Amino acid sequence: MSPGRYWVPALFVLLAAYPFLPVAEPNRGEQFTVLFVYAVLALGLNVVIGYAGLLHLGIAAFFGIGAYTVGILTVPYFPFGQSFLVAATAATLAAAAAGVATTAPVLRLRGDYLALVTLGFGLITLYAIRNLDAITEGTKGMNPIGAGPVPGVAEDADLSGWRLFPGWGVRWYRYPYLYFLALGVLGLVMLFLRNLERSRLGRAWVALREDELAAACTGLNPARLKLAAIAVGAGLAGLAGALYAIALQGTGNPQGFDFTLSMTMVCCVILGGLGNRPGVLLGTLLLMGFDRVATNVLDNLIQEHVGSGGPSYTKVSGWKLMIFGTVLILMMRYRPEGMLPEARHRRELHEEPTKPV
Repeated sequence: MSPGRYWVPALFVLLAAYPFLPVAEPNRGEQFTVLFVYAVLALGLNVVIGYAGLLHLGIAAFFGIGAYTVGILTVPYFPFGQSFLVAATAATLAAAAAGVATTAPVLRLRGDYLALVTLGFGLITLYAIRNLDAITEGTKGMNPIGAGPVPGVAEDADLSGWRLFPGWGVRWYRYPYLYFLALGVLGLVMLFLRNLERSRLGRAWVALREDELAAACTGLNPARLKLAAIAVGAGLAGLAGALYAIALQGTGNPQGFDFTLSMTMVCCVILGGLGNRPGVLLGTLLLMGFDRVATNVLDNLIQEHVGSGGPSYTKVSGWKLMIFGTVLILMMRYRPEGMLPEARHRRELHEEPTKPV
């Protein structure tokens, strides 16, 4: 086995050890928690695009459905008062059901036509969230989300007995408890998708992606395979939305579930490598890590040397879109299969031509 295959377990061990290190900071840990959430979202999109070959541009809609489902079931001004475990389960099922319901009528569409339909679904979902004020609170978002982790445990349960270090909080939805929860969910999703890849369903998805007509001729049902891929991908997106809502203690502004997030997730999948779980994980940590963590660190370093009154063009955050675009152009030019491509894609794009005899 190649030594490179061990980097994912080593990364998880390092991330699990981070809160115990002397350099650990609560603010940085909370940023890492959000990165784990986006990694789950990107892995869900990879099921749809990387495994089944369906270009989906509305994954942020399922992310928002998951977040708002948790909000509806947990905010104090609604009578449901469910725990996070129940709400997260409902969010996953609701997003999966929405994915199946919106995809079933357009199964005959392929390629760009399907992408346009999913784009429209994402826009409709965002519009509905903004305008259903009686349910979603409109542009204000739903907050505060108050829920215990499991039924029978109060939201404000004192976890001081679990503190191993003085800097740790005493609430389950604060660092580092939610950090470990998000990291654990990410690890379980990675294991789940690994087993799914090797299953009969996973191999059928690859056959569908390579040639739908040939897959149908071998006895596979393309419609069922597409619906299964959408259901799994949307369900994981809903789970990510549930974690995102509890991390923010609210749903946040609906603008956080717009088309920009969907395209960012597509970029994470392409950058890391279509169809490859470790590649998607790496692409998400690099792209979203630069956006959420590295830019803030670099801006603070620049302010220390230039001062807070320096010109705006000295801030890295003001150039990040240009940096994103440049990186994507270079990737498409020199490594279109991604940083860690699936073996099949690597052979297709970099296979050396056979020499004539």
